[in-house]
Amino acid sequence: MKIMVIGGNGFVGRPLSQMLSQTHHVCVFDSLRYGSLRLSRNEPGRLDVILGDITDPAAVAHAMDSFRPEAIIHLAAIHYIPECETDPALAVRTNVAGTVNILAACPPGCRIVFASSGAVYRPAPEPHAEDLAIIEPSDIYGYTKLHGEHYVRHMARQRGLSAVVVRLFNVIGPGETNPHLMPEIVAQLKAGHTRIALGNLEPRRDYIHVEDAARGFMAAALAGSVPAGDSVTVNLGTSRAYSVSEILGKLRRITEIDFTVESDPARIRAVDRPVLAADITRIRDLFGWEPAYSIDAALADLWARPDLCAHLTAKYRLMEEEAVPVPARGHLPHGHAPDIAPTLA
Repeated sequence: MKIMVIGGNGFVGRPLSQMLSQTHHVCVFDSLRYGSLRLSRNEPGRLDVILGDITDPAAVAHAMDSFRPEAIIHLAAIHYIPECETDPALAVRTNVAGTVNILAACPPGCRIVFASSGAVYRPAPEPHAEDLAIIEPSDIYGYTKLHGEHYVRHMARQRGLSAVVVRLFNVIGPGETNPHLMPEIVAQLKAGHTRIALGNLEPRRDYIHVEDAARGFMAAALAGSVPAGDSVTVNLGTSRAYSVSEILGKLRRITEIDFTVESDPARIRAVDRPVLAADITRIRDLFGWEPAYSIDAALADLWARPDLCAHLTAKYRLMEEEAVPVPARGHLPHGHAPDIAPTLA
């Protein structure tokens, strides 16, 4: 089967592309926004790479015409919430208009799997079920993902596509590309720091291992049956939520480092959703997927082989070498990740 992974060089995209290429012909379409290509053209199986940006409709159409995918997994987006808030026009152009460009270029009869987010839900103490939970984003990122969902469903009906909307919750594990909370903590600890500045410690999140997330997207692309012109929506998480305080306790045991945590008001978000967790009944029933890794295994893997993009560790190396404080906020040009305080997704 010919499968295109858009954003296939990213955090979830890279292991997903590697998994799929074992048994399928895979084409990765990626802008390399967060650094160099992290996939080898010598990966086992068949894996092609096309460099391009989803905000360029001509580039998207050319890639689709060249490869003619039977299934598309669309992961590319501006994921980092503070960057979306800092540059909402970029977030909308990438996450919404970029998604429309992909949908407009999909070959007829193609299955399209769209990576949405748990950020579309209103916070609630119980796990969020797709059709029962209230849809109410609280930030630009959540709105862009919700709008992307609307276009996926509309254009699936209009163009006869088979669509799966996957609402992904917080991903952790090796290979992160964005300065989210977990990789930022690990980067600081790996650099030898034992005092870590954080914001809110009480918000609870559903953390899924990156390998489980990749397997979930693979199941959404290959398993089950979705009629042409129709769409289904599923959550991808674990159904269990943990606070930052609980995560820090687990990290202390895994790392055997007695680090301290300091409250930094600059890192506290004005709006921080208290609880987000996924009800995963539907993805299990429709596609036969369920998580294989615990939160402890995910944290242990992240610590043992962080494999973080260079920009996530460089600022801490610089701080060691020059004894200068790490800037809390700022913005770097296209091609680099933003240097903004770490937050939960």
